[in-house]
Amino acid sequence: MSHPRLVLDILIATWAGGGTVPPAAEAALRLRCRGHRVRLMAEAVDESEALAAGVEFRPWRRATSRRDRLPSSDPLRDWEAASDLEGFARLRDRIMCGPALAYAEDVLEEVARRPVDIIVSSEMLLGVMAASERARVPLALLCPNISLFPLPGMPPMGMGLLPARSEAERLQQAEVATGFGRAMDEGLSALNAARRKIGLDPLAGVAAQVARAGRILLATSPAFDFPLDRLPRDVRYVWPLLAEPSWAESRAGGAAEFPAEPLVLVSFSTTFQDQLGAVRAVVAALAGLPVHGLVTLGPALADEKLELAPNVTVVESASHGDVMRRASVVVTHGGHGTVLRALKHGLPLLCLPMGRDQHDNAARVVARGAGLCLDRRAAPAEIRTSLQCLLEEDSFRSAASQIADGIASGRGTSDLVEEIEALAGEMRTCAKLETTY
Repeated sequence: MSHPRLVLDILIATWAGGGTVPPAAEAALRLRCRGHRVRLMAEAVDESEALAAGVEFRPWRRATSRRDRLPSSDPLRDWEAASDLEGFARLRDRIMCGPALAYAEDVLEEVARRPVDIIVSSEMLLGVMAASERARVPLALLCPNISLFPLPGMPPMGMGLLPARSEAERLQQAEVATGFGRAMDEGLSALNAARRKIGLDPLAGVAAQVARAGRILLATSPAFDFPLDRLPRDVRYVWPLLAEPSWAESRAGGAAEFPAEPLVLVSFSTTFQDQLGAVRAVVAALAGLPVHGLVTLGPALADEKLELAPNVTVVESASHGDVMRRASVVVTHGGHGTVLRALKHGLPLLCLPMGRDQHDNAARVVARGAGLCLDRRAAPAEIRTSLQCLLEEDSFRSAASQIADGIASGRGTSDLVEEIEALAGEMRTCAKLETTY
């Protein structure tokens, strides 16, 4: 980057969604280590992540600010949705657009308390984007997964689609993308109401708010993602952000803690997605295999009791990085963080998607030959057969190792810190030019 080094005041804004906070906290830590002054604005339950990163924490005041990770306090409750479309509507109305004014007013209040040079926001918080525009502060969007918004040549997110192979499929996916835009714009009235309240003109569509960001930073790897026709001017791949949450415990015993047979790590979402039935089916499947299973419950299932097999250990939490150095296969819901961490270690995956971005992550795993995908309601016998296949056929581990090599090489990625610094530098240059002329 050609821009001179600046010490920046940076506000990072996020919410307590599955897989959203650890990447934001890792970004905060990296920016702080670079010498910048960083604040993490998030929900009260995530104050420990800011403390672990060594940055200032600012809780949401008007916007939702959960104090625990219990299902009863979850504003989405997307496990109750009758369809993926209804699940998306809940996300739009309860996080993205519906509470836009609350997020916007909280950010404007924080910026008035102490000005910032740049805002780094979750790509889902439209109210933060509007506040950045109103405060005339440069904005970068941090996407801790594959892109939520349509990109050229990329299949639309949400349905686990593969890249189009024919003109008919291209037309079909274009219709899906158009439908996604229409569904998103059902939140436009709430967004525009927030914009008017804080002194901004209304927009013709929600996408116009996203387009005003100076950078869209995709914290994933091109080695995992499907190829693009072209990378839009302000979009960057910035390497996966795979720091583990502060509550994840290290397995002190390491490899010696488990028997010699292959180790299968079972990890479903850290947030509640009604995944207990799937976890029970996986445990039952493991009972008939010559493996040792380690099930990490996470906060979502910490209080649940499982009927265990002799070859299965259940813990509330464990450092996945530590365990994956010993593991042979990972069974997961298909969340981006777990999938990318497994692939970084060259491990094949069995995915049982629950919703959200998980079908899309699983589609990429399967398309690249690095694993298999089953329905979340799969029976133990079907899960057992899939696990045997992953353990016995070398092609899966070989494909996962190729992705690991691609992730390690950093091909096609930029440095997150440098991109944020560059955006701030560009905006300061533009401001000086405006002042001069």
